[in-house]
Amino acid sequence: MSPLVVPFPPLQSGTPTPTPTGDGPLAGLPLDGATVLGIVVTFLLAYVAVRLLSAGLTAVSERLTTRRITVKMLIPISKLLVYGGATYWVLGPLLNLSSTQLLAVSGLVGAALGFGVKDLFAAVVGGLVVVLERPYQVGDKVEIDGHYGEVTDIGLRATRLVTPDDTAVSVPNDAAFAGAVANANDGAPEMQVVVDLHVHPDADPERAAAIVEEALVTSRYVHLADDRPHTVLVRDGPAYRTIRGKAYVNDLREEFAFESDVTRRALAGFERAGIDPPAVDVAVEE
Repeated sequence: MSPLVVPFPPLQSGTPTPTPTGDGPLAGLPLDGATVLGIVVTFLLAYVAVRLLSAGLTAVSERLTTRRITVKMLIPISKLLVYGGATYWVLGPLLNLSSTQLLAVSGLVGAALGFGVKDLFAAVVGGLVVVLERPYQVGDKVEIDGHYGEVTDIGLRATRLVTPDDTAVSVPNDAAFAGAVANANDGAPEMQVVVDLHVHPDADPERAAAIVEEALVTSRYVHLADDRPHTVLVRDGPAYRTIRGKAYVNDLREEFAFESDVTRRALAGFERAGIDPPAVDVAVEE
């Protein structure tokens, strides 16, 4: 009797073809080690490119004072382009997705967003809205969600502000269209600054207003132009008079230096002119 012989398929040389692990629309995805490594390297290079571009544009903007805000606005646009290009490369040439697979991936992403990261998705959409509609730019002085400061970065998820006391604040981008946004300069390097001073209710309002106006127009930080007028207003109160001066500064970063300079010299002028301060604590009265 002849021995039983079980035939085996011949061995073939070359790289074996990945075997699908299921019958769904994502079964044919080439998620082998090389592809996963390619995805990681792609987004890592995109991250490095974004950091280099941001650093370079920031350095250039600080040298161009009059164009600082315009140059800094290129930072979020470059982020959008770089990360968008990386995503296109992953879904296109790297994974080579068919229309069915792309639809399936979109469905999985949508489900994930619905179940756990809808807030993150809303923040990312808010970032796109900020970049396209430009309610504020990098370098603007804005108030968002109760936080006031200079915009230093517009990321995909959040906008970063630096407050007057040098505190960094990250505000989710969806706050830009979920609430009110106050922009103090709207992309211009100049910015209006309001200075309030208080005097005794019996003080001469004309003399007090003249002293404040002189302090405004002679400040080394002031920006005087026909399209940037300055003004002084007088408002009576029950226990004091408020002298409000309004003027523009050459650079929005000089906001508080200008306010301090005008206040110090106006108070010295009040003292020389014999104008008395309020008889009550203004902070308590307000």
